Amino acid sequence: MGVSIDQDLLLGELETLASFSEVLAPAVTRIVFSPQDVRARDYIKQLCAEAGLQVREDAIGNTFARWEGASADGPAVATGSHIDAIPNAGRYDGTVGVLGGLTAIRALRRAGFQPRRSIELIIFTSEEPTRFGIGCLGSRLLSGTLDTSVDDQLRDQGGKTVKQVRSQAGFRGELKEVGVPAGHYSGFVELHIEQGPILEREKISIGVVTSIAAPASLRIVIEGEGGHAGGVLMPDRRDALCAAAEVVLAVESAARETGAIDTVGTTGVCNVFPSAVNSVPSRVQLEIDIRDIDGGRRQRVLSQVERAAGDICKRRGLRHELQVINADAPGTCDPRIVDAITRACGGLNLSYKRMVSRAYHDSLFMSRIAPTGMIFIPCRGGVSHRPDEYAAPDAIANGTRVLAETLALLAGS
Repeated sequence: MGVSIDQDLLLGELETLASFSEVLAPAVTRIVFSPQDVRARDYIKQLCAEAGLQVREDAIGNTFARWEGASADGPAVATGSHIDAIPNAGRYDGTVGVLGGLTAIRALRRAGFQPRRSIELIIFTSEEPTRFGIGCLGSRLLSGTLDTSVDDQLRDQGGKTVKQVRSQAGFRGELKEVGVPAGHYSGFVELHIEQGPILEREKISIGVVTSIAAPASLRIVIEGEGGHAGGVLMPDRRDALCAAAEVVLAVESAARETGAIDTVGTTGVCNVFPSAVNSVPSRVQLEIDIRDIDGGRRQRVLSQVERAAGDICKRRGLRHELQVINADAPGTCDPRIVDAITRACGGLNLSYKRMVSRAYHDSLFMSRIAPTGMIFIPCRGGVSHRPDEYAAPDAIANGTRVLAETLALLAGS
């Protein structure tokens, strides 16, 4: 279609959105349902209303901005991402997909495009697991892959339930009303920074995602016996942290031993009690993330880690408890959506590469109910979830142009 993107406006809106933060720039901290999150939501809703879109919200806070097509009653084409940010994060994760989506819709309207199918921008609630320990809360509920009992069962570190916190933020109603059936959307496309180094390293403009890795999350609590660091002799030690260190290395080993580049294992949390330099650690809590695009292979790694934890603790005379927090199935992008994205790249003379998303996104859960695809743009050094996260203006504009052309192909068909 030859749509034109208002690059300066988009960059300015990204900068304004980044200012809704608990910390000073360049870092961004925006925890779901915090005052900063609510202010950021209000800003996005204002932009959508000014663009002439119909805005609504559901009980969990997912926000929908709709451009009605000629077939208003039929399934819409959707795009979107999230605006919450982990502590000390950057300004591009998720937000490029939200403001890029809005910019793409504006560009199509300005170009005189008349959609047959409605186009809907979605701002998902709590893609990050920061507050409640589980990621993609909004898209999980929207796709019906999470039981609504989480409203009363999930609590933040302050002990408040999802229901209490969302109500305080102004989102009321029943979570059972959030889910939509398969077929509600005819397609979903998410624009996102790669969060990896491949596109920049290979000097490729666009990543066309074909599959999305999914995590299995483990929590392991190891109970030993504490004591004075000088008074407990080495033969008598039952040190929980030493056992935990072995488990951490077992996670690394299990992931490496698959020989697959798409298998990764990370121990991201290690809480030590009593955490004193002169005290033998008596209890350690580990939280472990294992990801792959092959569900069976990931399960084998998960089982290997479970066995290793049991063997290590038995050998050291320690007790342990192991809980699988979640084990989501990997996602596959729809060939029709992938084809539309590649056609858009071709029409814009942009280089592209078919690739795997090793981070998981709201697209993973949208793929359960709609044909789904993802557009990646390069980010400097592959860095993400850090204040120095950066995507070049041209990269953001290119991704937004590809998204606009893709939406036109999907909504005009």
